[in-house]
Amino acid sequence: MELLTGEFKNTQDEKGRLSLPSKLRNELDCDRLVLTQGVDKCLWLFPPEQWKSLSSKLIEQTSLFHAKARLVQRRIIAPAQEIEIDKAGRIAIPQSLRDFAGLAKECVILGLTKYIEIWDADEYRRYLEDNESVFLEAAEELGGLML
Repeated sequence: MELLTGEFKNTQDEKGRLSLPSKLRNELDCDRLVLTQGVDKCLWLFPPEQWKSLSSKLIEQTSLFHAKARLVQRRIIAPAQEIEIDKAGRIAIPQSLRDFAGLAKECVILGLTKYIEIWDADEYRRYLEDNESVFLEAAEELGGLML
């Protein structure tokens, strides 16, 4: 797998299927992915090896006896579902995950190097608008970052 990057817009069909952009599909070396709830109001889509690494770390580095750890495990690991990329390059998003992310017809698909985010287009626009000042502060803090 190379780098999963790019911002794309696609339309979800009436059956909850969404076409993955060919640029992202071409970077994946698998036909099955793991889809789960993201931290924000979006979905996270992982290649199996990335999901295995993340979920293992979440389990190994947290304790069953800490309420916050259990909450994170329940929100990230429990709703995860393995999904298949069909011959047309689409994924079928389960209804429970569509409901969580508020996915309507228009979706934004973001490649973020090792995973993919799926957003409702209106929700993503609101998220960017609501967080513009936070982004500018964060970018300023990265001022010493050298290329």
